[in-house]
Amino acid sequence: MSPFGYRDGFLHVESMSLVEAADRVGTPFYCYAAGELERRYRALALAIAPAGVEIAFAVKANSNLAVIGLFAALGSGADVVSEGELRRCLAAGVPPERILFSGVGKTSTEIAHAIACGIGQINIESETEIDLVAYEARRAGRIMPVALRVNPDVSAGGHEKISTGRKTDKFGIAAEQAPAVYGRMAATEGLEAVGIAMHIGSQIHDVTAYGAAFTRMAEIAEGLRGQGLPVPRIDLGGGLGVAYGAGEIEMPLEGYGRLLSELKARTGAALTIEPGRWLVADAGVLVSRVITVKLAGNRRFVVVDAAMNDLIRPTLYDANHPVWPVAQVAAEDCYPATVAGPVCESGDILAVDCPLPDLAPGDLIAIGKAGAYGAVMASSYNSRLLVPEAMVRDGALEIVRRRPSFDEAMALDSLPAWLAPAGAV
Repeated sequence: MSPFGYRDGFLHVESMSLVEAADRVGTPFYCYAAGELERRYRALALAIAPAGVEIAFAVKANSNLAVIGLFAALGSGADVVSEGELRRCLAAGVPPERILFSGVGKTSTEIAHAIACGIGQINIESETEIDLVAYEARRAGRIMPVALRVNPDVSAGGHEKISTGRKTDKFGIAAEQAPAVYGRMAATEGLEAVGIAMHIGSQIHDVTAYGAAFTRMAEIAEGLRGQGLPVPRIDLGGGLGVAYGAGEIEMPLEGYGRLLSELKARTGAALTIEPGRWLVADAGVLVSRVITVKLAGNRRFVVVDAAMNDLIRPTLYDANHPVWPVAQVAAEDCYPATVAGPVCESGDILAVDCPLPDLAPGDLIAIGKAGAYGAVMASSYNSRLLVPEAMVRDGALEIVRRRPSFDEAMALDSLPAWLAPAGAV
């Protein structure tokens, strides 16, 4: 049910040709299908409805205001990890009481701002943070709802760098420390202990990893309640896997929903999940134009105007994204090609040995499943302009982040007085 498909010989996003979109926006650019964002949100909401679970979109996956606002209109809350993300959520219409603030290194400034905004929950990740949040809450004359992030020591995730729930990871509190730390948190003036939280990693395809983690969280909650401590909420993080390549499968929603229902029945706690990638990855593509095609030994390089600064996942995580020619060709006319960007780094490779036809300068390609951790991780390395983003809905395209000019990109820099050009004012 991909929103991207061929029609009249060209790849379309919903009912709009990507050729037309590229002519309007210019390449490279990200393009999101609003209908797919809505479809995936509703499918997940339906699967978890029996357990009465709340959704808080993990904004780190895609922090474009239009994406956040679309999910907010569907009833989603938000999980943020910085003041910038918090400000974006408020600007996009997320009610502050439906915002959770996670992250292992929140600053006092960020915490104070979150408390002033009246957000619904801060997830505590260290003993030091208990004192920091309590201080800022008392200073503001408020009682701040807090949850303790616990590591259930379950290894999950598709890559070493996105596995976060082991006891050796930097996040949260080890499970064996939870009773003492939660008790101290509950007894601290200025704080209201409202539950426990976890996040075991990203790109989880096997529901049994969640089963082990949920069981551990239930045991922790039961232990805390046995000490007379309240645990009204459990925040279960995100991590639902998507299928980037052949042989990969998405997390089965039915099994996931069943585990949530079992946890709800066992604990009676209000449950929250924080999906990010699963909601947005399939709804986005990165559209790029071919600059040149060259051979290096027996390897065919298709050099395009998108680069690792626009989509860093292949370089950072060895991630595999599908690549499609925008002009439709028969499968038998495609053969392996390596898609490379123009950045001055050997690691600027967007795809390896993907099937592509003979391409010429000016031809368009689309890099699929790029709606998550794409534009949000982009940079201006090599002084390249930040990549723009567009959203299509019912055949109409809106530019939801424009490409800056070179003057705008340089405006934050300044020359010191002793380097100012002669005659400059």
